[in-house]
Amino acid sequence: MATMKAVDVKEGKGPATSMFINSDTPKPKPTSAQALVRVRAFGLNRMDLMQREGLYPLPPQAPKTMGVEFSGVIESLSPGAERGFKVGDAVFGLAYGGAYAEYIAVSTHMLVHKPDELSWEECAGAPETWITALQAMYLIGEYKQGKTILWHAGASSVSIAGIQLSKGDGATKVFATARSDDKVKFCVEELGADKAFNTETQDWAEEVLKATDGKGADVIIDFVGGPYFGNNLKAAARDGRIVSLATLGGPKIQGDADLGNFFRKRLRYEGSSLRSRDEDYQGRLRDQMVEHALPKFKDGSFKIHIEKVFDWSDIVEAHKLMESNKTKGKLICTIKW
Repeated sequence: MATMKAVDVKEGKGPATSMFINSDTPKPKPTSAQALVRVRAFGLNRMDLMQREGLYPLPPQAPKTMGVEFSGVIESLSPGAERGFKVGDAVFGLAYGGAYAEYIAVSTHMLVHKPDELSWEECAGAPETWITALQAMYLIGEYKQGKTILWHAGASSVSIAGIQLSKGDGATKVFATARSDDKVKFCVEELGADKAFNTETQDWAEEVLKATDGKGADVIIDFVGGPYFGNNLKAAARDGRIVSLATLGGPKIQGDADLGNFFRKRLRYEGSSLRSRDEDYQGRLRDQMVEHALPKFKDGSFKIHIEKVFDWSDIVEAHKLMESNKTKGKLICTIKW
């Protein structure tokens, strides 16, 4: 049996220090419409932390190896692979898992040709975050040009993408929240948000209402969960859409929540995840990223913000940095070959 190196976790789950590079991991074999890609770089996501700790329910088609976004070179293709790809192509893409490894088997429906204008590291940091932002904003949030939009956790990778998408697609106002003045400043000065609010020192829901003359935000994208539930209802505009993607602050509703806002404002509060979606759904989002974002990646008007690049042998340090909540942008690991 052919083997490869991949990041593994001692006893299947544990803290960052339980991770190690396992040289005896079975090398995947591409099936159906898959390609075998030799990985050059992979991106870290918060779901990886949860998976490492045994707290993330994996979709049935996901391998136990962590990692859902990567860049690399196609080494082989299955007979049913999507046209337009060939052995030797530089690509990046989204997978159900397995990117923390030397090789990954992934559907060609989820691959994108790497543009010369972007580095391997930038490409590895694009798929999960930008596709998640597109899904939340357009498919669930039903964003249309001219609406106002609020991105919570504004310095997170998904919101970094979302703020840029919102500005690029003609939002009337783009708002963000963050938990430090440094991140608030980053959202406004680096990303172009119209206003950003420190959730530790400001009543952000009240500030959103003030900034919209009492109307509220048409679309709210939330990762925090329970602590923000009531204020999301307060800050939303009539016929607003609130998209819940995570519960980083906990799943239990905290504080006052006026459910009357649901009826008075005719709100829709919808939860979603990307990794559990089927391949056709994810493939449509890949196409949307190619059409919506890729040209602006190439001309530099959209930027993939990278906080730090690690060699993958330093995966423990990379996970510890993500756990610190001090980053503004992607953490990327590279595999030298």
